[in-house]
Amino acid sequence: MPSAFQFQCHFILIFLAASKGETRYLEVKDASEDEPFLLLSEDLKRELSAGQIYRRSLRCIDMLSIEGQFTFTADQPQLHCATFFIGEPEELITIDYNFVNIDCQGGDFLKVFDGWILKGEKFPSSLDHPLSTSQRYIDFCESGNIQRSIRSSQNVAMIFFRIHQPGNGFTITVKKNTNLFPCNVISQTPSGRFTMVIPHQHRNCSFSIIYPVVIKISDLILGHLNGLFLKKPSVGCAGVGDFIELLGGTGLDPSKMFPLADLCHSFHGSAQMKIGCDNTVLRMVSSGKHINRVTFEYHQLDLQETENRKENSIEEFCFPSI
Repeated sequence: MPSAFQFQCHFILIFLAASKGETRYLEVKDASEDEPFLLLSEDLKRELSAGQIYRRSLRCIDMLSIEGQFTFTADQPQLHCATFFIGEPEELITIDYNFVNIDCQGGDFLKVFDGWILKGEKFPSSLDHPLSTSQRYIDFCESGNIQRSIRSSQNVAMIFFRIHQPGNGFTITVKKNTNLFPCNVISQTPSGRFTMVIPHQHRNCSFSIIYPVVIKISDLILGHLNGLFLKKPSVGCAGVGDFIELLGGTGLDPSKMFPLADLCHSFHGSAQMKIGCDNTVLRMVSSGKHINRVTFEYHQLDLQETENRKENSIEEFCFPSI
C-alpha cells in the first residue's frame, strides 16, 4: 500500500504522464490542507499553439508544470489552499502578480514559498537553501506592490492562500527561466538521467526522486583542480569537504532522511544501488574549493527487483512501503 507521503505526492505522477504540448487539469475531491486528493480529468486537455498564452482557473489544491496565466476566484470561503509549481531540473520559476483582490485585514493571505513544504517538511531543507526559512516566505499582505514578481531558487515553488469572501481572488502569471547550474531539484519523472555540477561554490545540492528507485552513478569527480585529483582519505568520508550522500526516507526534507551511503572518491565507471524508500535523494556536499560533478541515472524500482535483494541494496527497513 502506498504511504501517506506517496499519496500526497501523487500529483507528480499525473504531470509526468502529460505528453509534449499537452496540459491536463487536476480535479480535487474533498481536499484538505494535509491530504490533498488529486485526480486526473481526462476530458480537460488542450494543445497550445506557438506563442499562445495558456489560461485557466486554479483550484484550491492544484499543481502546475507549465507557463501561463492562472486565476483563482473564491466561490465560498477557502481557508486551506495551495498551488504547487514544478519545472524541469534546469528551470527556475517566476510568479508575477497580475491582479490581487483579497482582504488582508480580514484574515486573508497570499504567500509564495521558495520550494515545497508538506506536513512541515521542506524541500530544499533549511541546511541546503541559500535563504533562511523566514526569507523563503513572501507575503503579499506585507509586501503588496513592492514585490509583485518572485523567482524561485530551484525548479519548485508554491503558494499558500486563504480567502474568506466569495468573489475575491487573484491572477498570476507563471514563467520559466533557465538555470545554468541546477542545484536543488525534485524530479518530475520516475526515471531519467542527470548531471549535477557545482562550480567552486560552497553549497549543498539535493536531487530528490519521490519514488523507490534503482540509482546508478556512472561518473563522479570530486576535488577536481587544474586537471589533478586530490588524494582523499582511504576510509569513510568523515572530515572530507566534498562528497556525495545517498539518502532515503518517507518525507520531503533531506535533512530528516536516513543516510544510506557516502561516496568521497572520484571514479569513472558504475556504482548502483536499489533504494526502496518513498523518497530517494542524492545530495552533493561541496566545500567551494573545487569543481564537483556527478552523473547518474535512475528508474523506478519494480516489485520483481525488490524481491531480488542482493548486493548493492540497502537496509530492509526501506522496503515495506512498496
